[in-house]
Amino acid sequence: MKKVGVVDTTFARVDLARYAIRALGASGTGFRVVRRTVPGIKDLPVACRQLFAQDQVDLCLALGMPGRAEYDRTCAHEASLGLIFTAVLEQRPIVECFVFEGEAASEVELEELGRRRAEEHAVNAYAMLFHPSALSRHAGEGLRQGFPDAGPARRTR
Repeated sequence: MKKVGVVDTTFARVDLARYAIRALGASGTGFRVVRRTVPGIKDLPVACRQLFAQDQVDLCLALGMPGRAEYDRTCAHEASLGLIFTAVLEQRPIVECFVFEGEAASEVELEELGRRRAEEHAVNAYAMLFHPSALSRHAGEGLRQGFPDAGPARRTR
């Protein structure tokens, strides 16, 4: 049985892990979720590394919500680099799902964006583990997580 690591933060203003875990469950079976919660996004890389090493997860879903300040964007970039480095070291995928507070105009919109993005990243994580070729069918389609899809740059006839 495969294991999916789900790491979220107490800094987030939306329970992204709840939505991601629910979407994983709706995607199929054959896996177990191992969840960890850390204070902030810069703690995500170490938590993912621990899940790979100690819990032998096959893939991690890293969920975070940087704030509105410029400093938060810098922290998100640093956390993202840490997640990339961890994935390379472990030779296992980490699906990064960040929802920036500044992306939403209201509390309601922030909750909805967080829900949609966490669910859509979770579905992608499931596909990466169980149906990797399924993602190839959507290459170049301009799919977006949390917002409407952009579509391809040019439609083929």
